[in-house]
Amino acid sequence: MPSFDVVSKADLHEVANAVDQTNRELSTRFDFKDTGAKVTLTDAVMTAEAPSRFQIEQLLDVLRTRLAKRGVDLKALDYGKVVEAGQRATQTITVRQGIDAEHARRLVRLIKDKKLKVQTAVQGDELRVSGKKRDDLQAVIALLRGQSDFDLPLQYVNFRD
Repeated sequence: MPSFDVVSKADLHEVANAVDQTNRELSTRFDFKDTGAKVTLTDAVMTAEAPSRFQIEQLLDVLRTRLAKRGVDLKALDYGKVVEAGQRATQTITVRQGIDAEHARRLVRLIKDKKLKVQTAVQGDELRVSGKKRDDLQAVIALLRGQSDFDLPLQYVNFRD
């Protein structure tokens, strides 16, 4: 029976490269000279540090540009609150990996509402879609690509005939 998996993953190697490029650009920009502004990456969590909230926004603009140029979808980022303490402002940005239970339920509901002849199964942080016909599976992919209200980047992998 043909099937495919719907996943949401960001390439953490590309994220690390974008963080390195951002830090390199911050060290050469005039408005960030000797401010100690930087972005650090630990696992899938980035921490932006700068002297003020305004500079955090500028720093994030540079980071988003670098991520987009490296092919990382910006929907995968989950921004925390800006915390200002004394002469320092920090913000955490989490790179979301996988489809959480709430988004998986919304995806399953969307597929079921279209009454396509496919079965869906949540397997951990991904969604398996299987059906008898390849055309039905391609219709599901087209349906999910057409939806813009999901705040997750979706990829379609392991298409098996």
